[in-house]
Amino acid sequence: MKRNFKTGLALAMALCLSVTGCGLAGSGAQTATEYVNDEDTEYVEDKSSEGSSTIVIKDLFEPLFDESSEAGSTIPEEEVQLVEDDETADDTVKIVFFGDSQIATGREEGSDIATLMGGRIPNAEVYNLAIGGTTASLEASTSEINLDKLTSISFIGMSSALVGKSDRNATLANYPNILETMNNIDVADVDYYFIEYGANDFFEKVPLDASIYEADQIHTFYGALKTGIAQLMEASPNAKIIVMLPFYGIYTDPNGTYIGDSFVVSNGVGTLAEYAEKARNVTEDMELYCFDGMFASKCDLYLDTASEYLSDGLHLTLTGRQIMGRLLSHIVNFEEMNEPFAYMETDFIKISEFDPYEYYRYDEGEMKKYFPESWEKYIAGKFKLAKPSAEALAREAEENGTDGSGTEDSSTEDSSSEGDG
Repeated sequence: MKRNFKTGLALAMALCLSVTGCGLAGSGAQTATEYVNDEDTEYVEDKSSEGSSTIVIKDLFEPLFDESSEAGSTIPEEEVQLVEDDETADDTVKIVFFGDSQIATGREEGSDIATLMGGRIPNAEVYNLAIGGTTASLEASTSEINLDKLTSISFIGMSSALVGKSDRNATLANYPNILETMNNIDVADVDYYFIEYGANDFFEKVPLDASIYEADQIHTFYGALKTGIAQLMEASPNAKIIVMLPFYGIYTDPNGTYIGDSFVVSNGVGTLAEYAEKARNVTEDMELYCFDGMFASKCDLYLDTASEYLSDGLHLTLTGRQIMGRLLSHIVNFEEMNEPFAYMETDFIKISEFDPYEYYRYDEGEMKKYFPESWEKYIAGKFKLAKPSAEALAREAEENGTDGSGTEDSSTEDSSSEGDG
């Protein structure tokens, strides 16, 4: 597909821009690359922010992406299920994912982020409702904003369908497998929701937010996320909600020459990093978990490592998905008392050192020094997946006069400001 894109401002340069989106194509598609045009493309270099430069592309568009082409080989179940289920547990941990193709990719092969994460959580029961190419916001082509009448596969439409406000059969008429998955979910029993959107909102130039006086909030990124999450909170009052920021990406021309990244390339509304900031605003305003895939706070996904994390500049490779699965699992394992807060807080992954079958352990001496409240529970054997070493137990027994089993004579653990509940 070729388009002629022009802006009304002065600085022009001949470019062909290769962009990638979170869409799904038929089995014939082999790449997520599509070129803007063969002719001169004009863009604006925005230097309004001191020390930064933004390339504004007037008509960024979402190319096709074949989920199956990036899924990789099927992973044997024994290599996905990295921890054993607790047969003494009363119930399973029910986890629901909403998202675009970052979450949908690999679902058929069992190599999607949701499945990979679930394999690191005892008794996890994961439901993946992600659909490639979808936005958080209601599609611009849809004028109906009454939630009970929606048939949209955007997040606002999917959340409405799940909680029973709208007709899920009409919404998912073209997605029978997703409908079957949704029908197996009892919202009253959901323990965790993971929500990942932003890339397609960026490509569709969705407004970041609207005035508080405007009735139509769900055609905006912030408004749709907040409205959809509010529906889930009402239907599942005991569930924890984790908003995943859109993942960092890069943009190249047809020759593979780097043009810009998620902090530089703008759709005229904002950069993808600004959409990520807006998603983070939702978590701050609603007091939710925020998982960072944009700002390199949990792993080294950035320009120098993008070719290892990303298959096409945007979509995560199998290794990238395995990394995110491990990092995400710490959230649930912390909440379920499987791991200490220190594990969730300190695990930072470098892709060059990553072993997909490794179980992360934080240095015991460092935990005792910097996370004393985690340490108290850890040394007392409170965590299902994180048990103290024999050496640590012996040292603790010598220092504190314990019986050496990891259990003090009298220990009642309270929730702490550090985070261990």
